[in-house]
Amino acid sequence: MEDLVLSNARVLDGRGGIAERATVRLSGDRVTQVGRGVDTRIGGPEGIDLSGMTLMPALVDAHVHLSSYPTLPPPLRGEEPRTEALRYFELANFARDLASMGVLTVRDVGSEGDHALHLRQAVQLGLCPGPRILTCARIVSATSPGCRIFGTMYRPADGPDEVRKAAREQLAAGADFVKVMATGARSVVLENPETAQLTRGEVRAVVEEAHRLGKRVAAHAEGLEGSRLAIEEGVDTVEHGLSLHREPALLERMAENDQTLVPTLSTFHDVSEDHAEKYPCALVGQAERQREEAYETLAAAKAAGVRIAMGFDSYPLGQNARELVRMVEGGLTPMEGIVAATSGAADALGLGDVGRVERGSVADLLVLDGDPLSDPAVLLDAERISLVVQGGEILVAAPRRR
Repeated sequence: MEDLVLSNARVLDGRGGIAERATVRLSGDRVTQVGRGVDTRIGGPEGIDLSGMTLMPALVDAHVHLSSYPTLPPPLRGEEPRTEALRYFELANFARDLASMGVLTVRDVGSEGDHALHLRQAVQLGLCPGPRILTCARIVSATSPGCRIFGTMYRPADGPDEVRKAAREQLAAGADFVKVMATGARSVVLENPETAQLTRGEVRAVVEEAHRLGKRVAAHAEGLEGSRLAIEEGVDTVEHGLSLHREPALLERMAENDQTLVPTLSTFHDVSEDHAEKYPCALVGQAERQREEAYETLAAAKAAGVRIAMGFDSYPLGQNARELVRMVEGGLTPMEGIVAATSGAADALGLGDVGRVERGSVADLLVLDGDPLSDPAVLLDAERISLVVQGGEILVAAPRRR
């Protein structure tokens, strides 16, 4: 792979730093130099002048559901039946859409059956373009109404021994981390998201098992009691966590323990506004209340110094930066939003060389014709994405070369 030099860009390093008219040199799949003193002559590298543009790390999304938003409508009466295999073509399209918008790392926190595992392998083998995919395989859940709603997305388990076995099954299947349902889901009428759904012993068993094997744990946690159990038992990321503003001491504990909040603001907008017509009135009203609490928790988490990671938890995939925009509207500075969507999310996933532009980091980069610090919504405009580099290779067409 030929070296690549990207020169004269405004570089956002993903960790809060800015370098004006800087040059970034790539060798193989890594960033090898960043700054003004980069020698563009060594080895005759290919060069691209990015004058007037912004270079930043590609986006990292810590909370997606790759197979939850099918695009094909059901067939009309008399039409040819749709085969299950068509879902894989949809998944390939989702992967392409993510990558083309500069979302080059995603953590799938629950998909039907083994869809995310299969898509991960297809991307790794080069069968379709797509982001780096981390997946939990199936979500470990207590026997609950949600198991009927979400079917093969869940692995029901009851009691510490059974949830430990369930966690082992996911890791044996190739899961990158384990996800548990510490509370019920806001999208299930028969579940109360305020109460804990797993016992302390069950949460502890999953955390012990995953951490013993060097894997992380994500906890779906809406109500305060489930959030408390998850935090106190040492999960690595709290998904949603909307009630945490009610107990600031838990946020302080998260900051001390280097735990991460993934606030997923967009999902509350989905149920209460954007797609309210798809949900029962009771869930819409609940989501309206939860949306306000989610924003309160975001502000409280920022004040407490909790690491925040971007998690879209919505659709269409590719428009993941809507979550970044909403976090900024909710009180983060644009730079804090960018950090949450790059190095912050990467660190939450245990990827210390992703989501940043620095020597030795993975060369997953995004170049914008615009300034996301003054207008984060530029990340949503495909026409303003001038260049996407994945592992040192150009994925989206570059601007004029010198």
